[in-house]
Amino acid sequence: MGELSGYRGDALKFLKDAGASIGDVVELRTGWGTVSGTLVPRYLYGDGEHVVLKLKSGYNVGLSLSGVKDARVVSKGEKPSFAPLPPPKSAGGLPKVLILGTGGTIASRVDYRTGAVRPASTAAELHALVPELSGIARVQPEVVFEVFSENMAPAHWAKLARRAARGADEGFDGVVITHGTDTLGYTAAALSFALAGAPIPVILVGSQRSSDRPSSDAPLNLVAAVTVAATAHFSGVYVAMHLNESDDKVAFHRGTRVRKDHTSRRDAFESIGVPLAAVFGRDGLEFVAEGLPPRGGKFRPRPKFDPRVALLKFYPSMPAGAVRGASRLGARALVIEGTGLGHVSKEVAGELGRFVKAGGLAFMASQCIRGRVDLSVYDTGRDLLHAGVVPLGDMLPETALAKAMWVLGTGASGKRAKEMMAADVAGETTARTFPG
Repeated sequence: MGELSGYRGDALKFLKDAGASIGDVVELRTGWGTVSGTLVPRYLYGDGEHVVLKLKSGYNVGLSLSGVKDARVVSKGEKPSFAPLPPPKSAGGLPKVLILGTGGTIASRVDYRTGAVRPASTAAELHALVPELSGIARVQPEVVFEVFSENMAPAHWAKLARRAARGADEGFDGVVITHGTDTLGYTAAALSFALAGAPIPVILVGSQRSSDRPSSDAPLNLVAAVTVAATAHFSGVYVAMHLNESDDKVAFHRGTRVRKDHTSRRDAFESIGVPLAAVFGRDGLEFVAEGLPPRGGKFRPRPKFDPRVALLKFYPSMPAGAVRGASRLGARALVIEGTGLGHVSKEVAGELGRFVKAGGLAFMASQCIRGRVDLSVYDTGRDLLHAGVVPLGDMLPETALAKAMWVLGTGASGKRAKEMMAADVAGETTARTFPG
């Protein structure tokens, strides 16, 4: 990194004339007052008209040169860097929790080359950033891989499932998996099937704001996840994220009934069609739903997935060739997001029939957030039933995709695969839609 990394044009000349370098405390005088802070790098693709300072509050401020009269170096400093403290030691006798790191915003910091966040902190560094964890459990952090969640694939799901299952065999009281939020729902669903019947809690946790930001939701989410993994009386796969925009409660969602429905809010996740599994507050668990599986019992993990499944969202004017294209790309099964009760055009319905007749599997979910598929109401739906398309009730499309990959991964095909998709394995379908 150069002395003025990321700066160019007028901003670069301005800072050079002032004798400033990255890491210096700089005072900028403007027409409305003086701003003082640490000079930080700019991202590679930024303009040449702004200077960025990190204030004492921890926030960054960008100032346009058009409003800056002059600059003064208050003190020389070192370039910003991240040097985490060593993880604190836990007291003996506490429950044991395995933390598996995968990357994502919860384990990210700003990359000044691009201005984006990148996977950087390890699970051990997260432990060091949240020392409260040492008073909750004996934490063993491990990095399984470091990827943003959009790069997560079925092979990653299988690896996580195998490590979590091994953690249960090794005597851990719970497993926490740090994960990016964008595809967190897919992974949670996949692990719900691969780890069905797990004797301990497996909690996936993410954050909407990186762990080095003052407004990060990572610390509270991690504290809640580790506490529940260590001490809760129930087992199963759950997602732990902020309940609301306040920094005081964390919601626990069932792994097969959760989706991200906001791009940036800290309370971006919602349980669909079912009540929350639990709510964690400042004094511990404030609410636990009835009927959650207890700890213990026999466990047979099945951590294999077949990626040859496509998720197709129907839309007006959708060409029937979209189905043929998925088939040509090797799809053995299709999950269709139909409109309303599960409808597609006559052309697409006909192509789905040909796909099934040729040996493929076709499953119908709905684009609607709530409610359930019913192919018996209208002619189009009955045509789909006649063609061999399997309705999935109120199963979420993302969950259906993960489940279809898991079903094929077990080796099931034909009638057996259809029976497994229609059966409730991990709470993915309900007999009655929850009114919330």
